[in-house]
Amino acid sequence: MGNRPAELMELLESVATQETPAQRVVVVGNGAPLPALQDGVTGLELTENLGVAGGRNTALARLAEFGDVDVVVDLDDDGLLISRDVFARLAALYEQDERLGIVSFRICDERGRTQRRHVPRLRAGDPMRGGPVTTFLGGGHALSARMLEQTGGWPDAFFYAHEETDLAWRALDAGWKVVYEPALVLQHPWTSPTRHAVFHRMVARNRVWLAKRHLPAPLVPAYLGAWTLLTPLPRRFAQPALTDMCRSRCLLMR
Repeated sequence: MGNRPAELMELLESVATQETPAQRVVVVGNGAPLPALQDGVTGLELTENLGVAGGRNTALARLAEFGDVDVVVDLDDDGLLISRDVFARLAALYEQDERLGIVSFRICDERGRTQRRHVPRLRAGDPMRGGPVTTFLGGGHALSARMLEQTGGWPDAFFYAHEETDLAWRALDAGWKVVYEPALVLQHPWTSPTRHAVFHRMVARNRVWLAKRHLPAPLVPAYLGAWTLLTPLPRRFAQPALTDMCRSRCLLMR
Protein backbone atom coordinates (compact mmCIF):
# COMPACT_ATOMS: atom_id res chain seq x y z
CA MET A 1 0.00 0.00 0.00
CA GLY A 2 2.98 2.29 -0.47
CA ASN A 3 3.85 2.85 3.20
CA ARG A 4 6.87 0.52 3.45
CA PRO A 5 9.26 1.49 0.62
CA ALA A 6 12.45 0.60 2.51
CA GLU A 7 11.14 -2.84 3.48
CA LEU A 8 9.98 -3.45 -0.09
CA MET A 9 13.46 -2.70 -1.44
CA GLU A 10 15.01 -5.13 1.05
CA LEU A 11 12.53 -7.82 0.07
CA LEU A 12 13.24 -7.34 -3.64
CA GLU A 13 16.96 -7.59 -2.94
CA SER A 14 16.43 -10.88 -1.10
CA VAL A 15 14.46 -12.13 -4.13
CA ALA A 16 17.15 -11.00 -6.57
CA THR A 17 19.90 -12.87 -4.67
CA GLN A 18 18.14 -16.25 -4.69
CA GLU A 19 20.30 -19.11 -6.02
CA THR A 20 17.43 -20.07 -8.33
CA PRO A 21 16.30 -16.78 -9.87
CA ALA A 22 12.68 -15.76 -10.27
CA GLN A 23 11.48 -15.90 -13.87
CA ARG A 24 9.28 -12.85 -13.31
CA VAL A 25 8.80 -10.36 -10.44
CA VAL A 26 5.61 -8.31 -10.15
CA VAL A 27 4.96 -5.64 -7.50
CA VAL A 28 1.41 -4.38 -7.00
CA GLY A 29 0.73 -0.88 -5.67
CA ASN A 30 -2.69 -1.50 -4.15
CA GLY A 31 -4.24 1.93 -4.56
CA ALA A 32 -0.88 3.59 -3.96
CA PRO A 33 2.04 4.77 -6.11
CA LEU A 34 5.11 2.56 -6.39
CA PRO A 35 8.69 3.66 -5.77
CA ALA A 36 11.30 3.30 -8.50
CA LEU A 37 11.82 -0.43 -9.05
CA GLN A 38 14.86 -2.38 -10.20
CA ASP A 39 15.31 -3.35 -13.82
CA GLY A 40 13.33 -6.47 -14.66
CA VAL A 41 10.65 -5.86 -12.02
CA THR A 42 7.13 -5.22 -13.32
CA GLY A 43 5.15 -2.65 -11.37
CA LEU A 44 1.35 -2.46 -11.38
CA GLU A 45 -0.17 0.66 -9.85
CA LEU A 46 -3.88 0.22 -9.10
CA THR A 47 -6.09 3.30 -8.88
CA GLU A 48 -7.92 1.87 -5.85
CA ASN A 49 -7.18 -0.60 -3.07
CA LEU A 50 -8.64 -3.92 -4.22
CA GLY A 51 -7.71 -5.68 -1.01
CA VAL A 52 -5.40 -8.63 -0.54
CA ALA A 53 -7.41 -10.92 -2.82
CA GLY A 54 -7.96 -8.37 -5.58
CA GLY A 55 -4.37 -7.20 -5.58
CA ARG A 56 -3.05 -10.73 -5.85
CA ASN A 57 -5.46 -11.52 -8.67
CA THR A 58 -4.12 -8.53 -10.58
CA ALA A 59 -0.62 -9.92 -10.24
CA LEU A 60 -1.79 -13.38 -11.32
CA ALA A 61 -3.39 -11.94 -14.44
CA ARG A 62 -0.17 -10.15 -15.37
CA LEU A 63 1.91 -13.27 -14.80
CA ALA A 64 -0.50 -15.29 -16.95
CA GLU A 65 0.12 -12.84 -19.79
CA PHE A 66 3.82 -13.68 -19.69
CA GLY A 67 2.93 -17.37 -20.07
CA ASP A 68 6.18 -18.75 -18.65
CA VAL A 69 5.45 -19.12 -14.92
CA ASP A 70 4.89 -22.56 -13.36
CA VAL A 71 4.87 -21.59 -9.67
CA VAL A 72 3.72 -18.28 -8.20
CA VAL A 73 5.25 -17.04 -4.94
CA ASP A 74 3.39 -14.40 -2.91
CA LEU A 75 5.37 -12.37 -0.36
CA ASP A 76 4.31 -9.56 1.98
CA ASP A 77 6.14 -6.33 1.23
CA ASP A 78 7.50 -6.15 4.80
CA GLY A 79 8.79 -9.73 4.66
CA LEU A 80 12.33 -10.89 3.93
CA LEU A 81 13.81 -14.09 2.51
CA ILE A 82 16.71 -14.75 4.88
CA SER A 83 17.98 -17.80 3.00
CA ARG A 84 19.16 -17.83 -0.61
CA ASP A 85 17.84 -21.32 -1.34
CA VAL A 86 14.09 -20.75 -0.83
CA PHE A 87 13.22 -20.85 -4.54
CA ALA A 88 15.55 -23.82 -5.14
CA ARG A 89 13.80 -25.78 -2.37
CA LEU A 90 10.42 -24.86 -3.80
CA ALA A 91 11.40 -25.99 -7.29
CA ALA A 92 12.52 -29.34 -5.88
CA LEU A 93 9.26 -29.81 -3.97
CA TYR A 94 7.13 -29.16 -7.05
CA GLU A 95 9.28 -31.36 -9.25
CA GLN A 96 8.85 -34.26 -6.80
CA ASP A 97 5.05 -34.10 -6.69
CA GLU A 98 2.89 -33.08 -9.65
CA ARG A 99 -0.19 -32.79 -7.40
CA LEU A 100 1.43 -30.32 -5.03
CA GLY A 101 -0.76 -27.24 -5.17
CA ILE A 102 0.16 -24.92 -2.30
CA VAL A 103 3.24 -24.63 -0.08
CA SER A 104 2.97 -22.50 3.05
CA PHE A 105 6.15 -20.89 4.39
CA ARG A 106 7.05 -20.54 8.08
CA ILE A 107 6.83 -16.95 9.24
CA CYS A 108 9.14 -15.80 12.02
CA ASP A 109 10.35 -12.47 13.35
CA GLU A 110 13.96 -11.26 13.52
CA ARG A 111 14.41 -13.22 16.78
CA GLY A 112 13.26 -16.47 15.18
CA ARG A 113 9.87 -16.52 16.93
CA THR A 114 6.76 -17.81 15.15
CA GLN A 115 3.36 -16.73 16.40
CA ARG A 116 0.81 -19.48 17.03
CA ARG A 117 -1.57 -17.87 14.54
CA HIS A 118 1.10 -18.38 11.88
CA VAL A 119 1.17 -22.17 12.31
CA PRO A 120 -1.69 -23.44 10.08
CA ARG A 121 -2.54 -26.69 11.88
CA LEU A 122 -3.26 -28.41 15.19
CA ARG A 123 -0.55 -28.52 17.89
CA ALA A 124 0.53 -25.05 16.84
CA GLY A 125 3.03 -24.85 19.68
CA ASP A 126 5.66 -26.53 17.48
CA PRO A 127 6.17 -24.40 14.36
CA MET A 128 8.91 -26.75 13.09
CA ARG A 129 6.53 -29.64 12.42
CA GLY A 130 5.47 -29.52 8.78
CA GLY A 131 3.14 -31.63 6.70
CA PRO A 132 -0.32 -31.58 5.06
CA VAL A 133 -2.62 -28.73 6.13
CA THR A 134 -6.00 -27.33 5.12
CA THR A 135 -5.13 -23.63 5.11
CA PHE A 136 -1.96 -21.62 4.62
CA LEU A 137 -0.22 -18.34 5.38
CA GLY A 138 -0.85 -15.36 3.16
CA GLY A 139 2.43 -13.63 4.02
CA GLY A 140 4.59 -16.22 2.28
CA HIS A 141 3.48 -19.13 0.10
CA ALA A 142 3.75 -20.74 -3.33
CA LEU A 143 0.95 -21.70 -5.72
CA SER A 144 1.00 -24.09 -8.65
CA ALA A 145 0.00 -22.31 -11.88
CA ARG A 146 -1.66 -25.55 -13.07
CA MET A 147 -3.70 -25.63 -9.88
CA LEU A 148 -4.80 -22.02 -10.34
CA GLU A 149 -5.97 -22.79 -13.88
CA GLN A 150 -8.27 -25.44 -12.43
CA THR A 151 -9.43 -23.79 -9.19
CA GLY A 152 -9.46 -20.13 -10.21
CA GLY A 153 -7.72 -17.37 -8.29
CA TRP A 154 -8.43 -15.51 -5.08
CA PRO A 155 -12.01 -14.63 -4.00
CA ASP A 156 -12.09 -10.90 -4.85
CA ALA A 157 -15.12 -10.17 -2.69
CA PHE A 158 -13.31 -11.30 0.48
CA PHE A 159 -10.97 -8.29 0.20
CA TYR A 160 -9.10 -9.34 3.37
CA ALA A 161 -9.31 -12.30 5.81
CA HIS A 162 -9.87 -16.01 5.14
CA GLU A 163 -9.09 -15.73 1.41
CA GLU A 164 -6.29 -18.29 1.89
CA THR A 165 -8.65 -20.83 3.44
CA ASP A 166 -11.13 -20.37 0.59
CA LEU A 167 -8.42 -21.08 -1.98
CA ALA A 168 -7.01 -24.00 0.02
CA TRP A 169 -10.41 -25.69 0.30
CA ARG A 170 -10.99 -25.34 -3.44
CA ALA A 171 -7.57 -26.83 -4.09
CA LEU A 172 -8.22 -29.79 -1.78
CA ASP A 173 -11.60 -30.45 -3.34
CA ALA A 174 -9.90 -30.55 -6.76
CA GLY A 175 -7.38 -33.15 -5.58
CA TRP A 176 -4.37 -30.88 -4.95
CA LYS A 177 -2.12 -31.06 -1.90
CA VAL A 178 -1.54 -28.21 0.56
CA VAL A 179 1.54 -28.46 2.79
CA TYR A 180 3.24 -26.41 5.47
CA GLU A 181 7.03 -26.44 5.02
CA PRO A 182 8.85 -24.83 7.99
CA ALA A 183 12.23 -25.01 6.24
CA LEU A 184 11.01 -22.22 3.93
CA VAL A 185 11.21 -19.07 6.03
CA LEU A 186 9.86 -15.57 5.53
CA GLN A 187 11.12 -13.19 8.17
CA HIS A 188 8.33 -10.83 9.16
CA PRO A 189 7.86 -8.36 12.02
CA TRP A 190 5.90 -9.56 15.07
CA THR A 191 2.43 -8.08 14.56
CA SER A 192 -1.16 -8.28 15.82
CA PRO A 193 -3.98 -8.92 13.33
CA THR A 194 -6.13 -6.33 15.11
CA ARG A 195 -3.81 -3.57 13.85
CA HIS A 196 -6.16 -3.38 10.86
CA ALA A 197 -9.23 -1.25 11.62
CA VAL A 198 -11.45 -3.59 9.55
CA PHE A 199 -10.15 -6.79 11.16
CA HIS A 200 -13.16 -7.86 13.25
CA ARG A 201 -15.75 -6.95 10.60
CA MET A 202 -13.89 -8.68 7.77
CA VAL A 203 -13.16 -11.81 9.80
CA ALA A 204 -16.80 -12.21 10.84
CA ARG A 205 -18.24 -11.46 7.39
CA ASN A 206 -15.80 -13.69 5.53
CA ARG A 207 -16.28 -16.52 8.00
CA VAL A 208 -19.95 -16.54 6.99
CA TRP A 209 -19.08 -16.38 3.29
CA LEU A 210 -16.57 -19.21 3.68
CA ALA A 211 -19.16 -21.45 5.30
CA LYS A 212 -21.88 -20.66 2.74
CA ARG A 213 -19.51 -21.19 -0.20
CA HIS A 214 -18.12 -24.54 0.91
CA LEU A 215 -20.11 -26.30 3.65
CA PRO A 216 -23.28 -28.38 3.33
CA ALA A 217 -26.24 -26.30 4.51
CA PRO A 218 -26.86 -28.31 7.73
CA LEU A 219 -23.27 -27.66 8.86
CA VAL A 220 -23.28 -23.89 8.32
CA PRO A 221 -25.05 -22.92 11.58
CA ALA A 222 -22.99 -25.43 13.58
CA TYR A 223 -19.74 -24.12 12.12
CA LEU A 224 -20.62 -20.46 12.68
CA GLY A 225 -22.04 -21.17 16.11
CA ALA A 226 -18.82 -22.85 17.19
CA TRP A 227 -16.82 -19.88 15.96
CA THR A 228 -19.06 -17.47 17.82
CA LEU A 229 -18.26 -19.34 21.02
CA LEU A 230 -14.53 -19.54 20.25
CA THR A 231 -14.04 -15.88 19.33
CA PRO A 232 -13.80 -14.55 22.93
CA LEU A 233 -11.25 -17.25 23.88
CA PRO A 234 -7.50 -16.59 23.99
CA ARG A 235 -5.71 -17.10 20.69
CA ARG A 236 -3.95 -20.25 21.92
CA PHE A 237 -7.33 -22.02 22.15
CA ALA A 238 -8.88 -20.63 19.00
CA GLN A 239 -6.01 -21.50 16.66
CA PRO A 240 -6.11 -25.31 17.10
CA ALA A 241 -9.88 -25.21 16.76
CA LEU A 242 -9.57 -23.42 13.41
CA THR A 243 -7.41 -26.13 11.91
CA ASP A 244 -9.48 -28.91 13.44
CA MET A 245 -12.64 -27.51 11.87
CA CYS A 246 -10.91 -27.13 8.51
CA ARG A 247 -9.83 -30.78 8.61
CA SER A 248 -13.30 -31.91 9.62
CA ARG A 249 -14.79 -29.97 6.75
CA CYS A 250 -12.49 -31.58 4.21
CA LEU A 251 -13.27 -35.06 5.49
CA LEU A 252 -17.00 -34.37 5.32
CA MET A 253 -16.84 -33.07 1.77
CA ARG A 254 -14.84 -36.01 0.37
